[in-house]
Amino acid sequence: MLVSYLTPLVLLVMLLAASIRILPEYKRGVVFFLGRFQTVKGPGLVIVVPGLQKMDVVDLRVITLDVPEQDVISQDNVTVKVNAVLYFRVVDPEKAIIRVENYVAATSQLAQTTLRSVLGKHELDEMLSERDKLNDDIQEILDVQTEDWGIKVANVEIKHVDLDESMIRAIARQAEAERERRAKVIHAEGELQASEKLLQAADVMSKNPAALQLRYLQTLNDMGNKNASTIVFPLPIDLMDAFQGLKASKTQPKAD
Repeated sequence: MLVSYLTPLVLLVMLLAASIRILPEYKRGVVFFLGRFQTVKGPGLVIVVPGLQKMDVVDLRVITLDVPEQDVISQDNVTVKVNAVLYFRVVDPEKAIIRVENYVAATSQLAQTTLRSVLGKHELDEMLSERDKLNDDIQEILDVQTEDWGIKVANVEIKHVDLDESMIRAIARQAEAERERRAKVIHAEGELQASEKLLQAADVMSKNPAALQLRYLQTLNDMGNKNASTIVFPLPIDLMDAFQGLKASKTQPKAD
């Protein structure tokens, strides 16, 4: 007699235990009634009737997804290997369950194809120097295409752009040539500025004989300090001017 009363009670307890689900704050339950979408429940205590209702649980936290290494041919016909990391989360649990079979796998495949497509439209220099812009372009394209799946792509980061050894050597030679070019340009600009300053100094000295005399004495002093074994006999500037005047008079043609 006791067993006949306990059996329904045990079955009721088991049914309640199977019906009660507790969802944390970061999860939601998509509930189907007899195969048709009914509602989205959670967080907290959720009751699902076994046999009549079915619930798929969706995590709303940001998911970090590694995009496998992809072979990409750049616009300037350079083959590189690129991998990236993708950050996304579910914002509409109903769409994520109903409109796509496996939203994580679908997002991963879409990220791989988009990565190849976007990078293939750029040259190698852009891949290396404009990575932030490429990240934004990929993120924008993925975000638009995954919107129908109830997914929000938060960020995309290109991790590595790997080149083969021959391309690395070519880039190194190009960088070295660029450094040499810049060094020559800087040297030429320095020579030009120095010549302009010397020309200005010569104009000033030509207008002031005393300045020319002081410069002459300073040059003699420098020569004596640098060459201790050399004896320098200074000549007055006036005497040198006299020699130059005498030479000029000899070179002038005689009048008939």
